[in-house]
Amino acid sequence: SIILYPSVSLTVKGYEKKRSKLIGAFLPQAPGMDPSVPHERRTPVTPGSSSRYHRRRSSGSRDERYRSDVHTEAVQAALAKQKERGKMAVPMPSKRRSLVVQSSMDAYTPPDTSSGSEGEGSMQGEGTPTSSQSSINMENWISRAIHGSTTSSTTSSSSTQSGGSGAASRLADVMGQTHLENHSAPPDVTSYTTDSIQVERPQGSTTTSRSTPKYGNAELMETGDGVPVGGRVSAKIQQLVNTLKRPKRPPLREFFVDDFEELLEVQQPDPNQPKAEGAQMLAMRGEQLGVVTNWPLSLEAALQRWGTISPKAPCLTTMDTNGKPLYILTYGKLWTRSIKVAYNILHKLGSKQEPMLRPGDRVALVFPNNDPAAFMVAFYGCLLAEVVPVPIEVPLTRKDAGSQQIGFLLGSCGVTVALTSDACHKGLPKSPTGEIPQFKGWPKLLWFVTESRHLSKPPRDWFPHIKDANNETAYIEYKTCKDGSVLGVTVMRIALLTHCQALTQSCGYTEAETIVNVLDFKKDVGLWHGILTSVMNMMHVISIPYSLMKVNPLSWIQKVCQYKAKVACVKSRDMHWALVAHRDQRDINLSSLRMLVVADGANPWSVSSCDAFLNVFQSKGLKPEVICPCASSPEALTVAIRRPTDDSNQPPGRGVLSMQGLSHGVIRVDSEEKLSVLTLQDVGTVMPGALMCVVKPDGVPQLCKTDEIGELCVGSIATGTSYYGLSGMTKNTFEVFPMNSVGALISEYPFTRTGLLGFVGPGGLCFIAGKMDGLMVVGGRRHNADDIVATALAVEPMKFVYRGRIAVFSISVLHDERIVVVAEQRPDSTEEDSFQWMSRVLQAIDGIHQVGVYCLALVPSNTLPKTPLGGIHLSESKQLFLEGSLHPCNVLMCPHTCVTNLPKPRQKQPEIGPASVMVGNLVSGKRIAQASGRDLGQMEDNDQARKFLFLSEVLQWRAQTTPDHVLYTLLNCRGTIASSLTCVQLHKRAEKIATMLAERGHLQDGDHVALVYPPGIDLIAAFYGCLYAGCVPITVRPPHPQNIATTLPTVKMIVEVSRSACMMTTAVICKLLRSKEASAAVDVRSWPPVLDTDDLPKKKPPLLYKPSNPDTLAYLDFSVSTTGMLAGVKMSHTATSAFCRSIKLQCELYPSREVAICLDPYCGLGFVLWCLCSVYSGHQSILIPPSELEVNPALWLLAVSQYKVRDTFCSYSVMELCTKGLGLQTESLKSRGLDLSRVRTCVVVAEERPRIALTQSFSKLFKDLGLHPRAVSTSFGCRVNLAVCLQGTSGPDPTTVYVDMRALRHDRVRLVERGSPHSLPLMESGKILPGVRIIIANPETKGPLGDSHLGEIWVCSGHNASGYFTVYGDEALQSDHFTSRLSFGDTQTIWARTGYLGFLRRTELTDASGERHDALYVVGALDEAMELRGMRYHPIDIETSVIRTHKSITECAVFTWTNLLVVVVELDGSEQEALDLVPLVTNVVLEEHYLIVGVVVVVDIGVIPINSRGEKQRMHLRDGFLADQLDPIYVAYNM
Repeated sequence: SIILYPSVSLTVKGYEKKRSKLIGAFLPQAPGMDPSVPHERRTPVTPGSSSRYHRRRSSGSRDERYRSDVHTEAVQAALAKQKERGKMAVPMPSKRRSLVVQSSMDAYTPPDTSSGSEGEGSMQGEGTPTSSQSSINMENWISRAIHGSTTSSTTSSSSTQSGGSGAASRLADVMGQTHLENHSAPPDVTSYTTDSIQVERPQGSTTTSRSTPKYGNAELMETGDGVPVGGRVSAKIQQLVNTLKRPKRPPLREFFVDDFEELLEVQQPDPNQPKAEGAQMLAMRGEQLGVVTNWPLSLEAALQRWGTISPKAPCLTTMDTNGKPLYILTYGKLWTRSIKVAYNILHKLGSKQEPMLRPGDRVALVFPNNDPAAFMVAFYGCLLAEVVPVPIEVPLTRKDAGSQQIGFLLGSCGVTVALTSDACHKGLPKSPTGEIPQFKGWPKLLWFVTESRHLSKPPRDWFPHIKDANNETAYIEYKTCKDGSVLGVTVMRIALLTHCQALTQSCGYTEAETIVNVLDFKKDVGLWHGILTSVMNMMHVISIPYSLMKVNPLSWIQKVCQYKAKVACVKSRDMHWALVAHRDQRDINLSSLRMLVVADGANPWSVSSCDAFLNVFQSKGLKPEVICPCASSPEALTVAIRRPTDDSNQPPGRGVLSMQGLSHGVIRVDSEEKLSVLTLQDVGTVMPGALMCVVKPDGVPQLCKTDEIGELCVGSIATGTSYYGLSGMTKNTFEVFPMNSVGALISEYPFTRTGLLGFVGPGGLCFIAGKMDGLMVVGGRRHNADDIVATALAVEPMKFVYRGRIAVFSISVLHDERIVVVAEQRPDSTEEDSFQWMSRVLQAIDGIHQVGVYCLALVPSNTLPKTPLGGIHLSESKQLFLEGSLHPCNVLMCPHTCVTNLPKPRQKQPEIGPASVMVGNLVSGKRIAQASGRDLGQMEDNDQARKFLFLSEVLQWRAQTTPDHVLYTLLNCRGTIASSLTCVQLHKRAEKIATMLAERGHLQDGDHVALVYPPGIDLIAAFYGCLYAGCVPITVRPPHPQNIATTLPTVKMIVEVSRSACMMTTAVICKLLRSKEASAAVDVRSWPPVLDTDDLPKKKPPLLYKPSNPDTLAYLDFSVSTTGMLAGVKMSHTATSAFCRSIKLQCELYPSREVAICLDPYCGLGFVLWCLCSVYSGHQSILIPPSELEVNPALWLLAVSQYKVRDTFCSYSVMELCTKGLGLQTESLKSRGLDLSRVRTCVVVAEERPRIALTQSFSKLFKDLGLHPRAVSTSFGCRVNLAVCLQGTSGPDPTTVYVDMRALRHDRVRLVERGSPHSLPLMESGKILPGVRIIIANPETKGPLGDSHLGEIWVCSGHNASGYFTVYGDEALQSDHFTSRLSFGDTQTIWARTGYLGFLRRTELTDASGERHDALYVVGALDEAMELRGMRYHPIDIETSVIRTHKSITECAVFTWTNLLVVVVELDGSEQEALDLVPLVTNVVLEEHYLIVGVVVVVDIGVIPINSRGEKQRMHLRDGFLADQLDPIYVAYNM
């Protein structure tokens, strides 16, 4: 199975070579790449360039930490391969200019990095890219901008306006969307040619000035897709689509989709993958640990011996930052001072009766890295006092990365005392009173300074008790785990001694040798060689502090020469730095070295540093056999070390292994191409006195085969014995009993897991291929974080990313691990550079490791959390990434490439006829889903108004019988009555308006009049005036004075579409319509005549108009739907009266009632409640304009309380205003006497799925003010029927069910328990109104559906609207929406289609008539539902998930474009947070919805357009996005 390196389209994977050659010719050539260019230029790694590279390399200008020659060349070759295969431009993210990183070098200091345990630091002097780069560098891999991403199709892009043209229907076919109306099918960009889309460098913002989004264009509102395809965004989406269209992996195996459970694709093992074939390995035994006669019986005994017999012998020399010896600690001083420390900590802390420390207690050692002498004295003082030292890093601030975890370790070890040096104590952060603050997560500590001058002298007769080494704990070494937690590894005294003996034997240490130590002396190799074994052998340690290495990277080599040291302990980083700096040095002579211990020799990438170092310094006397890599771990101490030999002929072991094999856990020596290989060096043989075996990394510790990679385990006295205080983890790590294939134990003694992955090669040599901590299992294959770091760094190593400032980790998304790479970019790199580097890194990793990177993020230099020694703190970085506070400056996500385990797209079954569906339902005992409200005919009530056919007659009757009864009261923002109307006042006012219409307007019967009024009394009077004059009123929301440019065109459009013969309004609005701003927005001259009703004629009309036929038009109701469509419906007199009657009966409205209404009075149920119901039922309506709540949010609730109202109606926007605005004021409202206990029904008037989270938080918030939780409910209406459901007074309480969201995507309803995964709460939309019948039908086949299916809600009722009022009479649409019949079953009834999906459920409750109650649940608009992967998604579900994912996301809207999912989020925070959102949004949509987000757009607050009902206008948003009108902060195109 040959894996090809993907072309630039980061999504190509294993695609057969043959096919690619065939297709290659047809792939678009990138501009500037002439196919006739000779072949050599494209494959940069020619032998010539390779040898040039060797010469350069010896001069040390390359980054050696991580790479062997093979590797860099492999990366370049992999990239070159992609290049040959034709390129495709990948869309670069758009970024607002304010986000582009400022590249001023002055304000910048290089990262203060240092020897980290997790990652290596970088030097100030190292970053000079030399010309060696150019020999390997390739030409720009991505075209500068996106010039000419042509596709092969030739459809014209001119007809984007689907005014009914052929384009729309063609597009609808392309999309395969079976829509009732084609207005929301976006043109499929994949079928457009955009011949050469010229794009500016997409660096800055997408529009120069922030103007209010131009959503109001009349064209955009009429058609959902008035989209200029030439926009920049469209061009990029085109590229993205082209890129994603390229062949992906071979299709995955089929699997069965259970009825509901969408099983995620389980990756089947590839039958061709390599398997281990070797024999079972045998445990390797190290040589006998020689029992030397004069070896001390304990380390303290050794110290006593040297301190008394050769007190003048030097033990430790420390250096200052100039490299001058600062201080020499002799064995005599070490001995006396340690005794002094031991005496003081045992006897001078606490009181005589209650000493603070007793033998066996743990103490923290907090010493800086430049003071090994103080540390050594304190460490041996603890050993002598028999207390247990826990060496830790110095906490610099209260919030160091990871210092909290160190605190937890100290707490769990029961540490109460911290020993420290004078200088360190002075440097700790202090509170104003001089106290050292308690660090976050740390226990309370007593800080104790160990300098001699601060201590009392021990009495003559006091002497420490020196015992033989036993099983008591000697010290605890801290270890940071992969997840950031810190464990303490306990090492016993006997283990400590045995380990020193084993090191002495294997390294051949002799008395008084000199050893140079560059390593951290507090732990690991530095502690074992430089503090412990050195004392056992009376050696002299020259300690090089890290601060000196930063100033002078050659210092350790100079000290080796100066002291003629025999041994040096370094990391590969120190060798690398020496290479970078060695040019200035003349007189270096390393011939005294007999052993150079490479502490991180187990890191697969140290081999290149060792080779390069030898290469340069062999001429300076360095012998090849001196380099001794070793492998170690906190749990097993030294695992293996290469012995210094005298025989220079024996070459060290090398393994060139196939990366592909390693990822499957087997060892294959690689023969092909040498691209995807890992070169390993051996780390010597097993330690003396130890037994080693390799076991399978997970599961039962079973021995591996000889050609299998596993975890090394060591059986020896010289290992750690436990994780302090954690018995369970200890058992799994320190008490392992390896078994052979038949299950027999290989030894009766326990082994310790080392945490290292590797194998034992020929001759008993150990090879380490990685760490358990860095292991990432992706799609069943194992990858090592270090290897991936190396590959990333090999892409233009010095130019772009600081050496070592790169973190690789995996996060779990959708049941698999996903690889994330985070790097710090240099401050001088441009957007283009960074994007290019990212793209190449993705390809290199794909090419060499055959694994996709899920997310690549670049952060500004110096911003990743550091470990105390300056490396990157991995777990902390991962934590920041996951919680969205990493603040990257560039992000590239590749979910399309990586995520291969999505559920299979749902194939639509061959359509089952509606008849068989019905029969199937009957057979399975399922009810056909239908329900109805109470029957109007049967209801006896003393409804006087029923006598009249027309509302105008009802008003006249009320004006005669109850002239002074108040019908309407309007409140102002202070809650006082602004105006009110009695029956007779309304009647008289209406008469005058009728006169005005006749005289000044010269209107005929049936003419249309637009009423442009603010919410209030004038609107009501004008409405009845029209009825009196025989005109047809249309209520229109007036333009917003602060925002005329966007609101006036809508007014104009409604006036034009409704064919209004004249407009009536107030004097103020008259002036507004003629203002300068208005004439800038629309053509003012084309308005119809405008009548100002503030100036009414005095006389009565001669005769009031009486309509002859109740089926004639009473009024027109215009509203903009959520899809951005303006739709007007016709309401006849019959329907209007039936509507009023239905509401009167449901809500039990009588003249003695008062109802509070806080709604917009322009359309739907809001208009009916505001203008019509009071006249019909005679109750008093208290009118509260919602706009007044912006001034006084408590206005509505105070009015409800003050007027003791039982029924109130509001909108979601009002409820949200109250919830957000009054959240903290409930106490003060209570004290003002606000009491909501009388409210029976509080109904939210809506045309959408009930917003359950909002209604619940509203109920919870105002529960304390007496609001009954059952009172809050919602209504449901739509264009064809303005109110289908409305919670009345007598029905059962609204019910809530939980449905399985995955089943819902398949149009099935499956009830689940609350809180179960993938559950979605749905609240019933109120009770079905009297006289309304509902059925659930299949929107495609029009057949009736059973209870368990999601389908379209169809409604049959006396108050259905009688049709659309449109400019062009689209008869087909009209009949389909208003006069549909079922295709089977009851085919006679005429139904109106609501365009909403929902389902019915029979509940256990009984309704007023004693029947079981049927509840209607609305799920969402059919127009808005998105068809993705064959399933139906509702935008609101995805939006809810996204809003939950980060605190800064205030609002979200999603839509699809060319089958890509686009997510727009509003950011409430600094622009720096914008890029944090991209991975979080992608993750949550994958996890919860199994969808891959195509584009993430981050915008400012308020950009997502919302209509007056508080519904998102997603189609306007889409049009605005594609026309580049959003001015987004950031747009990310996911690959």
